[in-house]
Amino acid sequence: MIKYYSKNYNDLTKLMGELGSRIPSTIKGYNDLHKASISEGALTTKTKELIALGIAITVRCDGCIAFHVHDALISGASSEEIMETIGVAVMMGGDPALVYGCQAMEALGQFVVLES
Repeated sequence: MIKYYSKNYNDLTKLMGELGSRIPSTIKGYNDLHKASISEGALTTKTKELIALGIAITVRCDGCIAFHVHDALISGASSEEIMETIGVAVMMGGDPALVYGCQAMEALGQFVVLES
């Protein structure tokens, strides 16, 4: 089954906005945490996005894969860096991560085509 990661990304972005209008304090807190966690520090934003992608694969979260492949590319990660991140996630997560690693590779292909 083909998943459409850019559509998933856009749909989730819209739903998160809607959720934010219904529970604004919670979503503001989450957004503040996200911003603080992903900002430049001892690790670059790109590195943090790659870590987040690895975790997304190992916890088997389709939406997280869509977001972190997208955001890793935006933060300057190359396709090769994303592929190596997938490899590390597979090593850490075993068979389930292998399946979701394939999905992350598919997401990468979809987002790279969109940016071309």
